[in-house]
Amino acid sequence: MRWALVKVCLAVTTMVVVAFAVPLGLVVKEMARDRAFSNAEREAAVVVPALSITTDRDQLERVVASAGADDGMAVHLPAGDGRAAVDLGRQRAAASDVEAVRKLGRASTTDVPGGSALLQPVALSLGTVVIEVYVPESEMSNGVGTAWAVLAAVGVALVVGSVAVADRLGVRMVQPARRLVEGAHELGEGKLGARVPEEGPDELRLAAVAFNSMADQVVRLLANERELAADLSHRLRTPLTVLRLNAASLGDSPAAEQTRTAVAQLEREVDTIIRTAREAKPQTAAPGPGAGCDAAEVVRERMAFWSALAEDEGRKVRTAGVDRPVRIPVARADLAAALDALLGNVFRHTAQGTAFAVDVHNGDDAVIVLVSDAGPGIPDPEAAMARGRGSGTAGSTGLGLDIVRRLAESTGGDVRIGSSVLGGAEVRVWIQLDGREPVRRGHRGSVRRRRRLTVG
Repeated sequence: MRWALVKVCLAVTTMVVVAFAVPLGLVVKEMARDRAFSNAEREAAVVVPALSITTDRDQLERVVASAGADDGMAVHLPAGDGRAAVDLGRQRAAASDVEAVRKLGRASTTDVPGGSALLQPVALSLGTVVIEVYVPESEMSNGVGTAWAVLAAVGVALVVGSVAVADRLGVRMVQPARRLVEGAHELGEGKLGARVPEEGPDELRLAAVAFNSMADQVVRLLANERELAADLSHRLRTPLTVLRLNAASLGDSPAAEQTRTAVAQLEREVDTIIRTAREAKPQTAAPGPGAGCDAAEVVRERMAFWSALAEDEGRKVRTAGVDRPVRIPVARADLAAALDALLGNVFRHTAQGTAFAVDVHNGDDAVIVLVSDAGPGIPDPEAAMARGRGSGTAGSTGLGLDIVRRLAESTGGDVRIGSSVLGGAEVRVWIQLDGREPVRRGHRGSVRRRRRLTVG
């Protein structure tokens, strides 16, 4: 914006300067010419009184010599009364031009070598005398170069001054706009304390006021949401306590032990939610250098947990790609929560006896976790990924898939829903390894990159 304003001001000022300087330069040149011929007319007027007094050649030659410097004047006397025509001084104009002026009786100018000549007719008793005054080219252009140089200097000064003023105005406009952009980026990156100085032009100042008001509203909304999440989570503690006490009385069977483990994990998750909400920190933080987990180990652990329930329901379970470590830049608890959400959906939305599988594909720059089943599939994947909507079936809110999506996008990856080789639904979780900023890929681009992956 700043340079655009400078360019516009430069163009406009240059046009104005040219529009005024060129005609003014021509006027100066014409004024110098008029001044030169006015001086010539005054020199011619000096000879007129002498011509009215005498026609003696010697006296007229002295008058012409004294009036016209450097042989710059000539007097042309007409013939008459047996007297031949007389030309006094140095004649430069053509004889035809002199005769034409004598017949017309009007002053005229004519071009001669080195300049111009003024031919001034004077009517006397002896006839029409023509006075010729030579005007050199240097005299007609005297002072024109200086005047043009002054005009050019003034024009350049105006252009430079206008550019400087435009630059200052551009800075005054651009700086508030740049601060507004920076504030928007900071707020988008999660820096809730980002604010913009309310200064600059009226429009930008109003935009800054609106931005600050919006940021304050976002902070209030997030604070209310955290408080609401903490309050709702805290309400779960009472039924969880009852559930834990009841689970303690179930005996020592594998199902009872599994139930107690699930209740303990649920209590830990609730406590984590409450602490996160109270501390105003995001639940999933970006891991630093060296952080993350072994995806294969987490998959083996969670499959061991769900295998007991799968065995009770007669489900066939298959895993692949978990026989060696697969490091990913995701916290262990977050990956476990995402797997539990996906496997929980399989048990919740497919009939007993439906097989499912978990595959881990390890590549140079990404890891893919596939959770597939032999159920009826997901008819509307887009609706299933929408937070708060889910697949549309009873008990589906879409929050589980939203957790998975946010985990993948925190690494720059994404989540896709399609059809599996088992005949049902397949959830493909793409986890990026190169640490790029989160992006949303097109389907074709994702497929091309995924072809490079190999099964671990």
